[in-house]
Amino acid sequence: MKYTVITGASSGIGYEAALAFAARGKNIILAARRTDELENLKLRIAEIDPHLDVVIRTVDLSIAAKVHEFYESLQDYSIETWINNAGFGNFASVGEQNLPKIEQMLHLNIEALTILSSLYVRDYAEVEGTQIINISSGGGYTIVPDAVTYCATKFYVSAFTEGLAQELKGKNAAMQAKVLAPAATETEFAERAFDLDQFEYEGRVPKFHTAEQMAGFLLDLYDSEKVVGIVDGLTYDFELRDPIFPYAARAASKPQNES
Repeated sequence: MKYTVITGASSGIGYEAALAFAARGKNIILAARRTDELENLKLRIAEIDPHLDVVIRTVDLSIAAKVHEFYESLQDYSIETWINNAGFGNFASVGEQNLPKIEQMLHLNIEALTILSSLYVRDYAEVEGTQIINISSGGGYTIVPDAVTYCATKFYVSAFTEGLAQELKGKNAAMQAKVLAPAATETEFAERAFDLDQFEYEGRVPKFHTAEQMAGFLLDLYDSEKVVGIVDGLTYDFELRDPIFPYAARAASKPQNES
């Protein structure tokens, strides 16, 4: 029995992605901090297909030790797809940003994603049909005013994942690595980023996608041979692309020492 792991599954893109993969008959491992929301999602999945196995892991992935514990807790499962979706944003100038929040964001957006990606690649790189999909942002390819630190974390996600994809390809590994870069999406993102109790996208954001639409784009990326799935920040069209960042491929052979 094979499973799809989705972190940050209690809401937004992660929540809708779980429903989308369940609709394809995939067994799901759900990870997030809010147990009640995960239990509700499990019930939704049961309505789609009561025969699917849905595993819940309540975990705060901004704590490094918990990240390792979470991965180790899944050793008895065969994982065919790993989706690192957990993350959050922040809008404030660099000199005025809330540093405890920033530290947590760095731990979650960068550290947890790197640890989980590394462990999954270590164990599954040579397993046919495996994929790792990391969720970045349009802000992982364009720096947004008053979101410099957040964008920097997503530049890391984009560069790390594109580089991993190139590395796996260079080794002829079975696994594919891909990065999804949404633009504005109607989720809890804005509430967390702006520290608000509620944020209405309609009427305040000129263009945006729903989380359900983004989950559909995620499946398009999953089905493709491309590395990058990105929303154009102007047209809001979704594009499947080859790696965007330059990659200096290793030379075929090391230079010989002169005699």
